[in-house]
Amino acid sequence: MKLVFFPVASLVWLMATPQAKIIPMELWGKWVVTRVVPTTTIACWGDSEARALLATEMEYSRDLFRWKDVITRYPTALTEVVTAERFHDDNSGRGANSSQVTFRQLGLDAKEATQISIDHPPANITGGTVEIPGDHVLLKDKKYLITGLAAPEMGPF
Repeated sequence: MKLVFFPVASLVWLMATPQAKIIPMELWGKWVVTRVVPTTTIACWGDSEARALLATEMEYSRDLFRWKDVITRYPTALTEVVTAERFHDDNSGRGANSSQVTFRQLGLDAKEATQISIDHPPANITGGTVEIPGDHVLLKDKKYLITGLAAPEMGPF
């Protein structure tokens, strides 16, 4: 399985009623970061930091979420379907010159996608964010997922 990484900074709006559950089975397994997708977003991870994620592995199961040696045991996850329009609106700046991100930029040729957010204690991966690579993903298909990292004050995606 392959993972595509994109650096992005913006705000996630979760539906008011999602239920925290185990990580969905569609995500279970080991995923390897295979490429960095260039986007027109502002991110706390620059190109060199993003490229450092290449070939790293993320693992998801009922009982754990792992990136490198950072392990969260018995994680909970929120799963929801997001439309392309909502994803753009939630993850793009509001100004005329603000950064923008779309499904198309990420290689998604769909009107909606499944978004999974994994809850975990704050991590100190870079000193600039509490997120862990792979803790927020979009399922592209059975072979690919898309993940991103963000500034701590903004949240993932």
